[in-house]
Amino acid sequence: MIASYPEIFLATCFLILPVLYRSSHVFRYYLKYTCYIGFCMANSLYCLPFFCLRPKNVDNLLVGAYICKNITSVIGLKWILRNTEYLSEDKSYIIVSNHQSILDVLGMFVLWPTMRRCTAIAKKAIFYVWPFGLAAWLAGLIFIPRAQTEKSRQIMSEAGDRIKKEKIKLWVFSEGKRYSDGHIHPFKKGAFHIAIKAQLPILPVVFSQYYFLDHKNKRFDSGTVIVTVLPPISTEGKTMDDLESLLEETRNKMSTTFYEVNKECKNLKNSNIS
Repeated sequence: MIASYPEIFLATCFLILPVLYRSSHVFRYYLKYTCYIGFCMANSLYCLPFFCLRPKNVDNLLVGAYICKNITSVIGLKWILRNTEYLSEDKSYIIVSNHQSILDVLGMFVLWPTMRRCTAIAKKAIFYVWPFGLAAWLAGLIFIPRAQTEKSRQIMSEAGDRIKKEKIKLWVFSEGKRYSDGHIHPFKKGAFHIAIKAQLPILPVVFSQYYFLDHKNKRFDSGTVIVTVLPPISTEGKTMDDLESLLEETRNKMSTTFYEVNKECKNLKNSNIS
């Protein structure tokens, strides 16, 4: 029997794709991102009916994370988690993290089974990226319109009151946007406003540099990310007059840890090469 054109095409793809994956770093870059984003989108679509049964419940995020974190091994990443006992505590924290890539969200998925009841602040534009945005909204993610400062502050203030009452953790990427240049940039004040107003401790979380990822040269290799949870920073008795010092204390501690673990990651990279 003579093979049909679709069968020949599929057979050719199966032969060519492994060769392209091994020989072209640009192909690997786009394929890994396609797998990651496509998997998250498909999972969002799958979870939507279940999320509708208990809308705006943060426990929905845990369900989604359990599934999405499995893409880690497919795209060749390994996560080393340190001091996660702080995240497992049954209490409210304002989690402050550095932000380098959309892969940070995958790191959150890996941590969610430990954090359990946790939500996050995200820019409102993400809501319109359906089905992911709709699923995230149904799972209790908090969207803020960054262009509307007063509205954003109101939403974040209400979020602080809610998480304290319900013993939920709130994750904030305090740099405000992604930076992949090997530095932790100045923080926005929103997370610290919430922490002081609600008298909730800050819990710093540091992602090591993604040495395996190079957007400019379209390179996405296999690699290891060290995620370090630092001891909580108390806000008890602090007022808005202490906001700047609290912000700088948090950023300095995170920067110190960031540079330390980056050295460790470079050693891991060099040992894998050799």
